[in-house]
Amino acid sequence: MKTIKRILLMAVVLIATAAFTTKSENGYAVGDTVEDFSLKNIDDRMVSLSDYKDAKGFIVVFTCNMCPYSVANEDRIIALDNKYKAKGYPVIAINPNDPAASKGDGFEDMKVRATEKGFTFPYLFDEGQNVYPKFGASKTPHVYIITKNDMKVQYIGAIDNSSRNPDAVTEKYVENAVDALLSGKKIQKTETRAIGCSIKVI
Repeated sequence: MKTIKRILLMAVVLIATAAFTTKSENGYAVGDTVEDFSLKNIDDRMVSLSDYKDAKGFIVVFTCNMCPYSVANEDRIIALDNKYKAKGYPVIAINPNDPAASKGDGFEDMKVRATEKGFTFPYLFDEGQNVYPKFGASKTPHVYIITKNDMKVQYIGAIDNSSRNPDAVTEKYVENAVDALLSGKKIQKTETRAIGCSIKVI
């Protein structure tokens, strides 16, 4: 009985730990310069950050179809794009999961989900999983705010302080950061803890 309890306790600890990101040793940190990428969008066109000639920056969100944390944030991601795209900070969503490891996260599944939810932003497929490790993303969702003039990371972390319940949000990390950038002020919180599902690999 003690052994079973010990195993159950370890499982709970592992699950709880998996929900929180740890700082990547190899990915971008705040202040680092981002390398541009070219990924396929759900309209079958390739998309790069350099395509956005008039952008002031980007809200890059690593997200997916299947993670309940990502699903709980979909409306918030759409709202971010609706609010900030016209101000120069469009959302660029990237699915980093290997569909062989996460059923329902394939490219065709992404098209279906984007249509169902009415995504207003590119939803790119990190085929081969080459982009997310450069960023150091470890969760879905995981947000990186980038300024375009210098391609530097200005913020890394969560969308807000309520990963599952939008009604419980009391601090909007991404909105606060973008608002600060737009007004030429210093971002008060440049890094927060991303909460979500681990990125799926084979």
